[in-house]
Formats: sequence, C-alpha cells, structure tokens
Amino acid sequence: MYKYFVQPIINKFNQSVIGYELLLKNLTEQGWRPPHSFADVPAEIVAGKLVEAASELSLKVSSLSVNLNRAQILNDQVVDALIKAQKIIRPTRIQVELTEDSTDQTILTKDISEVLKKFVASGIEVSLDDVDSGSNTEQQVQALIPLASEIKFALQNFDKSVYHPDMQQRVIFWRDFAKEHKVRFVLEGIEDKQIDKFIDTFNVDVRQGYFYEKPHLVATDAKQKLG
Repeated sequence: MYKYFVQPIINKFNQSVIGYELLLKNLTEQGWRPPHSFADVPAEIVAGKLVEAASELSLKVSSLSVNLNRAQILNDQVVDALIKAQKIIRPTRIQVELTEDSTDQTILTKDISEVLKKFVASGIEVSLDDVDSGSNTEQQVQALIPLASEIKFALQNFDKSVYHPDMQQRVIFWRDFAKEHKVRFVLEGIEDKQIDKFIDTFNVDVRQGYFYEKPHLVATDAKQKLG
C-alpha cells in the first residue's frame, strides 16, 4: 500500500506554510518505507495518491510538490497521469521537483526540457531539487532554469556543516542565482533551532526541514500556521 507523507515548506518571516512536499512511501513489514525503485511505481499510483492527498490539503495550501527523477520524467504514462491530475485538483497547483538522482540511462537535457515545457503548458510548475548535487549540477541548472519557478538547495547533502565558510558561500551563490533568475529559493535541511536562527542572517525566507516538521501522513496534518 502506498501513501504520500507530507512535509511543509514554510516562509520563516511571515510564519506560514506555502506548500507541501509529498514523499511517497510503501507500507512494509518494517513500517512505512520509500520504494526501492521509484521508477517501478505505477503511474496511476504516483498520480492517484497525489489526487487523494490534494483532497485533504487543497484548502490549506495552493501548491503540492511531487518528486520525479529523470527516468520518471521521460515516462509518458507518468507525465500524462500528472497532467490529468492537475486538471482534477485545480486550483491547487502541482509542482514537479526534478530530483538529483542519477540513472543508468543516457538522458539528454533536451529531452528533459521538452517534458518540462509540456508540464508548464499544462499549469504544472517545475522545481529543480537539490541543486549542486548529483545530476543537478550547475551546468544542468543553467540549462533548465528558464522552465523553472523554483530551485532547492539541501544542506543535508553535504559533509560540511552550514557553519563552514564553503557551505555559506554555496548558500549565498544559489540564493543570488535564484534572485537573478527570478525564481523562488528554498533552503532545505534546517534541522534545529540553532541552524534556523543562523540562516536568518542570510535573508532566506523559504525553508524546509525537520526543525519545522517531519514528514507525516496527510491525515495527521492540521496545520497551516507554524506554532
């Protein structure tokens, strides 16, 4: 059995939830776990469970994000299912997060671009997830940024802490990159109060992390404002 767990994306400075990231999990004997291979999850599950989650969350936020890797992006069944789902859940917007996950396939940037154009034309927004990691290199982000409305930088993807000067430089680089290209910048990996307070000095308003809320089943959610 599959279900989406949700984690809020928050605006720190006005203390509000602006959207939710949906994280697909499968119920196993060991409890809820991410699928071993997201590429093997049927398209109707990816989209159908999204519609189900949207029915619970549509009155709380206007945007729901779902993760797709490059192999899933090129799966016509997944693409068509998400476009149909977007029509069903309007005015709530679907945002596809293109993850940094690498695949064994040879995938061309132009093929990814064509699918992202199709999403945008259907009212689905595009987020480039975990920039500076995996497949989402700076070169890839530069190529795809014209189709994106958001980039996300994940502190947890690096060995160095945010207190290291190198990491601070990367946060500033991607924050300014987003501003230059007029897209939203989301900083992920805010794990505790100390990091949250420290990030205030970087003037980054949109954030995500365990400090604000851990991923949980939709049915347990009852928040729109931070406590």
